[in-house]
Amino acid sequence: MGAQSLTKFIATIAIAIFSVTTFASTGNTENPTQHDAHSGHNHNDHKSTEDHRSNSHAVASHGGEIDTKEEIQSYSEHHLADSHDFGLFSYGKKERHHVGFSLPVIVWTTKGLRIFSSSKFHYNDNGNTIVDANGVQLVKIHSKIYELDNAAKAVAFDAEHHPTNAYKVWDFSITKSVLGMIIAGLLMLLAFGSLAKSYKKGPIPTGSGRFLEPLVLFVRDEIARPNIGENKYKKFMPFLLTVFFFIWILNLLGLTPLGFNVTGNIAVTVCLALFTFVLVQINGNKDYWKHIFWMPGVPVPMKILLMPIEVLGMFTKPFSLLVRLFANITAGHAVVMGLIAVAYTARETLGVAGGFGVSFLLTLFISLIELLVAFLQAFIFTMLSSLFIGMAVEEHDHGHAHDAEVHGAEDNSVV
Repeated sequence: MGAQSLTKFIATIAIAIFSVTTFASTGNTENPTQHDAHSGHNHNDHKSTEDHRSNSHAVASHGGEIDTKEEIQSYSEHHLADSHDFGLFSYGKKERHHVGFSLPVIVWTTKGLRIFSSSKFHYNDNGNTIVDANGVQLVKIHSKIYELDNAAKAVAFDAEHHPTNAYKVWDFSITKSVLGMIIAGLLMLLAFGSLAKSYKKGPIPTGSGRFLEPLVLFVRDEIARPNIGENKYKKFMPFLLTVFFFIWILNLLGLTPLGFNVTGNIAVTVCLALFTFVLVQINGNKDYWKHIFWMPGVPVPMKILLMPIEVLGMFTKPFSLLVRLFANITAGHAVVMGLIAVAYTARETLGVAGGFGVSFLLTLFISLIELLVAFLQAFIFTMLSSLFIGMAVEEHDHGHAHDAEVHGAEDNSVV
């Protein structure tokens, strides 16, 4: 595929992603009760559940449309957050009808394990809907599930809109982010299973293997070998390949209108960074630990001074991994949502056609960049992970280095 054909292919994908994303974003107006949960902090938080419902009904009579800056910001934050249900879009002015499917809710309460469908919450996210799960009263507030006190009939809030008569439960639910990771894992199994089968037929892969093999070779020759070394890179190839393709596929899923924002979830990036951290510490050789706790070739006072700095560096390295991935992906999604919102916020000054035109051009440009960022962030995370692993397994031949220095000094003295 030539450079011109590749450019046209990327542009076509970006336009398709933008078009469908815009349709989904304009159609997926929130449930009025969800909108009230995010933007209703200006209300008196001590109001009863009935008052919240009346406020929600007032929004519903307005059509549930999201057109003010506060509502758009609230909607963008809701779009980036994780969810217990998978909503594709909703329709209807006075009463919102949601199109999507529910996900299993798995929580550990004071009375044991409870499993039920998220459809019982009816897309409510402000605590109005109380679910009776075999004697346990549960509500959902800002995508968090709470258990009500035994005598409570409704949720009470403090001045900061925190529930005062309910507390969080241990949540093991299959959320939208978990579903995204499952889909990414299944895609990887299918793709690499097909690649492995194609090698049984001959040395040249067929089908999807023609696309995957160059990427596998790229990770091996451009990431693993240079950073870990020729003799030790094979041991870490399964981890590096898994991390690279897992992050890349999730980033690409995040560009679709399905609403996945898995790598923009700080918990996911923390877990990925922890895998790298544990792998580095387990495989660190004696030279690695010696350079941390008693650096060779340095005066004793400097060794004592450098020790806590090196120990701190053990933790700052994975921290930089998780923050870089989380911040870049979240910022990219926020920018795309903000540019789509231009179509609504600029209607008064630019008109409907002008607002949508500017929004389309800007979002198309950012979508092209996001396609590059999706690959780039997977590459950076994998590259830095291999670099940290290489630093941990590298052999330091201090004796030979010292002999070379002495031999060089003798040669200089002769000269």
